[in-house]
Amino acid sequence: MSGLMLAMLTSMISTSVVGTALPTIVGELGGQDQYSWVASATMLTMTVSTPLWGKLSDLFGRKLLFQTALGLFVAASLVAGLSQNMGQLIAARAVQGLGVGGLSALAQVILGDIVSPRERGRYSGYMGAVFGISTVAGPLLGGFLVDTDWLGWRWCFYVVVPFALVSFIVIQKVLKLPKIKRSTSIDIWGATTITASASALMLLLTLGGVEFEWNSLWTYFLAALSLLMLALAVLSERTARNPILPPRLFRNRTFVLTGLASLFVGMAMFGAMIYLPQYLQIVKGLSPTESGLMTLPMVVALFLAGVISGKIVTQTGRWKIFPVVGLLVVAVGLFLLSRLHVDSSEWLIGFDVAVLGTGLGLSMQMLILAAQNGSELRDMASTTSGVSFFRSLGGAVGVAAFGAILTNRLRDEIADMLRAAHIALPGGSNVKLGSPSAIQQLPTPIKNIVLEAFTRGLETVFMVGVPIALLGFVATIFLKELPLRGSSTPPPAPNPLSKDDLVLAGLLLELIAQRIERGNGQPSALLTAVAKMAPPDDRPERERARSVAKNVLRPTSRALIAQAAPPQKDLVSGGISQ
Repeated sequence: MSGLMLAMLTSMISTSVVGTALPTIVGELGGQDQYSWVASATMLTMTVSTPLWGKLSDLFGRKLLFQTALGLFVAASLVAGLSQNMGQLIAARAVQGLGVGGLSALAQVILGDIVSPRERGRYSGYMGAVFGISTVAGPLLGGFLVDTDWLGWRWCFYVVVPFALVSFIVIQKVLKLPKIKRSTSIDIWGATTITASASALMLLLTLGGVEFEWNSLWTYFLAALSLLMLALAVLSERTARNPILPPRLFRNRTFVLTGLASLFVGMAMFGAMIYLPQYLQIVKGLSPTESGLMTLPMVVALFLAGVISGKIVTQTGRWKIFPVVGLLVVAVGLFLLSRLHVDSSEWLIGFDVAVLGTGLGLSMQMLILAAQNGSELRDMASTTSGVSFFRSLGGAVGVAAFGAILTNRLRDEIADMLRAAHIALPGGSNVKLGSPSAIQQLPTPIKNIVLEAFTRGLETVFMVGVPIALLGFVATIFLKELPLRGSSTPPPAPNPLSKDDLVLAGLLLELIAQRIERGNGQPSALLTAVAKMAPPDDRPERERARSVAKNVLRPTSRALIAQAAPPQKDLVSGGISQ
């Protein structure tokens, strides 16, 4: 657990740590028009790779793939820290997302392998707390690193490397999973079509309204490509020998509903997390460190909600109430955030984000627990990575869609208010997001207009998140609360029989043959004789005799009975039954 949680902590921090550092990064490397791609590139590759890691772990082993993802993550983090322009940084962040996708999915898969569903509630609470803490504590760490002169923004990528290496060593030393012989076939066509469909959708949402108009040829082309690849992916998964997302999963009501709910959770959570620091820095004028500190109420609330709900599930076995209430609380939190204004107090902001964190803590990990508990053991990896895929997909869609909403609303609001005030903004009405220092230096009338426009844009973003969270709430209502299994693995096969057991079986068979020949054997006498001949052992002799009769003698006796003459059948059958 220490190795898994450390890996999740470092990987998920890497996805959120750049939130408060982006304005500084853009100021140094340039490329303001590529601002959203620094976050979207990681979300995109994390999303499309999540189901692939789960299937590959079925083929090549959990431990090897988990350590591979860690190595990929470390290498990409180092390259990101050394980037000299936005193109290099975006490419490194894309590779980093591949590693993050593997770590986030495989940590849950491994947890499902080693902990029973009944006990998993407690552990899922810890994992959910780590996930949430890393997601919202990233901006705090990023702000501290940016504000520290002798560190700088590059350490946003370097700081996670030592923790990832420690996690690698811990996993290597203590994680012992049984070696299972698996099929070596890989669904290449399925992987290609799933990745292409998700990628086309992400490109459409990220570039639409920015690089090209929504009503344009590019929009229709990317939408058609996404739908075509989705149709081909469905066809591929129905015919593949070893599909990445087996079609039988989509006949499982629990998997479908938890996947939908996770999709909506991801949209609400990641959408809020990426744009909340922008409100704090641009509208409220807080420093990166101060804006990170404003997320602490969410960290505490998410941690407490995740851990407490997990312990309650372990004690009671009841889990459905938590995601149902959690999604409703998420909707309330987003609505409260949509009511924030330029002059909102820090106490009010802290309360609002704490409400959101409570809802996320109650729902996030419980959805994975429900999906794992409702799946067959052979589908554990596919189910876990599938639900994680939908959550990541929701996050990527949320970041892209909310970004498009904010950009378009901000542009229109600034233009309208400037015209109403009869003010001409130098350089036109296009204000670049993520430049708080430049906005604070604008003349007071223009700055006030920009801040008000930004506040209205964020109001729309958070309000759009409310019905999304409510859709997740509806999906959880229809979940069937299946009893939590007491074990995550099938019953172990009987231990191989020892040499003494085989000797005893032979003696018993010989005794039965002798009694059959004499025709005067009695079943009770057979059992007594066997018990006296049993070799010394820790177990009672009678129990040992019964074990041998069940595992060795009974299958052999079927052949004896079939070969015996009719008068002898009853005698042999009676002896075996005893």
